Amino acid sequence: MKKYLAEMVGTFVLTFLGCGAAVALGCGADTASIVGTAIAFGLAVVAMAYTIGGISGCHINPAITLGVFLNGGISAKDCGMYMLFQVIGAVIAAAVLAGIVATDPSLVITTATGANACSYGVANGLIVEIVLTALFVLVVLGATSKTNGATNNFAGLAIGLSLILIHLVGIHFTGTSVNPARSIGPALFEGGQALADLWVFIVGPLVGGALASCIWKAIKPEE
Repeated sequence: MKKYLAEMVGTFVLTFLGCGAAVALGCGADTASIVGTAIAFGLAVVAMAYTIGGISGCHINPAITLGVFLNGGISAKDCGMYMLFQVIGAVIAAAVLAGIVATDPSLVITTATGANACSYGVANGLIVEIVLTALFVLVVLGATSKTNGATNNFAGLAIGLSLILIHLVGIHFTGTSVNPARSIGPALFEGGQALADLWVFIVGPLVGGALASCIWKAIKPEE
C-alpha cells in the first residue's frame, strides 16, 4: 500500500507544481512563461524521483506504468493500482489548485487549472502526444534499466531534464500532457474543451507508452 500512496503523493506534487506554475506564469503568453512551465514540470519529476523512487519507482504517470508493465517490470495488479492512485493524486492536486485560483479574480477561469487542449485539432494532438510520450517513456525505460550500465544512478536527473525538453516542444501544440493522470485532474475542474479533448490525452500517451516499450524491447541489452 505504501508504494501506491507514494504514487499518489508524487503525482499530486507533479500536477500541483507543474500546472500551478503554468497558471501562475500564464503559460503561453510569452517565451519566458513556456520555459518556466517546462522547467517546473521537469524539476518536479527530479524532486519526486529522489523522494519516492526507492518506494515505488516514481512512475507518477500511467503511460510510464504501462511501459514498465509491458516490459515485465511490475505485475498487472500493481499496474492497475498505480494508475488508480496516480489519477487520485492528480485530481486532488487539481482540486487544491482550483480552490487557490478561485480566490484570485485576476486569473482567467478557462486556464485556471493548466488543463490540456488540442490547439491545432485532434489529429495534431494525437500525433504530438504519441510521439512525445514515446520519446519520454523510452528515456525512462533506458535510464532506469539495470542492464544499461550505470545510467540508473542518474535516472531521476535524466528523466526530469528530458521532460523539460518534451514540454518545450509540446506546450505550443497541446500544452503537453504525456501523462493521462496529469490531464484528467485539471480537465475535471476546467470542463469545456479541456474535458471534450480529454480522450486525446488519455489515448495518446498510453499508445506512446506502449510504443516506447516495443522500441526498448528491440534495443535493450540483455546483460
